[in-house]
Amino acid sequence: MSEPGAVGPPPTSGPAGGTTQRLRGGVLGMADIAAATMANVGPAMSFFFGFAFLSTTAGVASPLTIAAAGVAVALLGNTLAEFSRAHPSAGSFITFVGKTFGPVSAVTTALLAGLGYIIAMASVIAISGGFVQITLHHYTGIDLPWILWTLLLTGVSVVLMLRGIVVSTKWAGYFFGVEMLVLVVVSVAALVEHRGDLSADPFLPGQLRHGVSGLAAGFPLAVYLFIGWENSAALAEETENPRRNVGRAVLSSVAIMTVSYILFSYATVTGFDYDTAALGDSPIPFIDVAQHTLGALAFLAYVGGLTSTLGVLIAGINSQARLIFNAGREGLLPSFFGYVHPTRRTPNNAIITFAVTSLLIIGGWGLGHLLGPDGGRMDPVVFFTESSSLGALLILLVYLASNIALPLYYRRYRPQEFRTVRHLVLPAIGALAILVPLYYLAKPGQPAPYSWFPYVALAALLGSVGYATVLVRRDPTLAERVGSVVADVE
Repeated sequence: MSEPGAVGPPPTSGPAGGTTQRLRGGVLGMADIAAATMANVGPAMSFFFGFAFLSTTAGVASPLTIAAAGVAVALLGNTLAEFSRAHPSAGSFITFVGKTFGPVSAVTTALLAGLGYIIAMASVIAISGGFVQITLHHYTGIDLPWILWTLLLTGVSVVLMLRGIVVSTKWAGYFFGVEMLVLVVVSVAALVEHRGDLSADPFLPGQLRHGVSGLAAGFPLAVYLFIGWENSAALAEETENPRRNVGRAVLSSVAIMTVSYILFSYATVTGFDYDTAALGDSPIPFIDVAQHTLGALAFLAYVGGLTSTLGVLIAGINSQARLIFNAGREGLLPSFFGYVHPTRRTPNNAIITFAVTSLLIIGGWGLGHLLGPDGGRMDPVVFFTESSSLGALLILLVYLASNIALPLYYRRYRPQEFRTVRHLVLPAIGALAILVPLYYLAKPGQPAPYSWFPYVALAALLGSVGYATVLVRRDPTLAERVGSVVADVE
């Protein structure tokens, strides 16, 4: 059975009967989208604010936990690479799940992915201003409200994105280059300084706190360090030879990030003399290692953190807004989101809506803190953890659905290309790996607000299915439009 929309000219009409909106094709190379993907991961930002909690959960063997998470994410990368090779699309997961299970699943995935990414990006937007506040206060004593910096940085990032995908992707790549240089320099310097105390303990299973249960508890935190690894797929329409380059960018990015995180975590654990209690008490352990190792030059670590948040802002909104754009273009979401600028070919409405909605979430969350029982202001670092956890819960559901979809997709549309290991065994293992962080994010007995998140996710899932069912009944032609715009068809 041939796949509808897999070959042939692009559609000439959209859901409302007008001309289908297209992004600017073929302007990005593999290096561009790989750099954008790693910028979206934001290793400095993710590691700065995530590793302390991970170390208290997994113990000295935190690097081993990160290695396990890297393998799990690579399994997910295989799923995304295989889907992109068969049907490259700016819709990414939405298209892949929708082509497999039908239009109801496509609309449901569009809503879950859109909401999950917006909530997760709200955490990044907040911490961008928060980190500027932390840096300025540390070096100058100035303590301006972080929300002012958040609004400024978000505004600058949106302007760059509206100027065009090439310009904004280049800037995200530059920011990523700076943060990686800083992270590697600090890590190597720390290892050289502690060269007499280097140990293999961080890589030994026996050093895991509480054994296998410690690995399982730390696993979702380690997986979250990689969120953003899927960035390349949403840039498929603007990428040269996306069937080849998207998969290569995804898998190479995951490999580079895994090796890098292992280096950073090993250097941090070593820099704290394998004292995970002290490491867990540090707000930003890597900064402490940098200050101890480099002294006044530790300012570079702060620069790395600042460029990381900017890189994530640009790369993250760029790719994730394109999911919403494609859903609007195909009629899964309101057609308003499917508009592109006539000259720059950027999805302006989707980008602006994405950023504004994230800011509104930050405002609502902050208002909840003010009106809550504690009556205090919202700490951007705490918000980062809370918002990213809820966003990750919704995103993991999308990952799970994609892994389940891959073997069914290939058996239905490309049976002659089906390979048991690549299209069945690996996605099955990937699906099982996703169940671990899902369980730990949704398990009972967690403190508020984490105890509410499973119910929020369930309500979002049920509401999305209900909306999707009604929409498909109203518009039976929706099934034909899911995945109808193939990235490399001109």
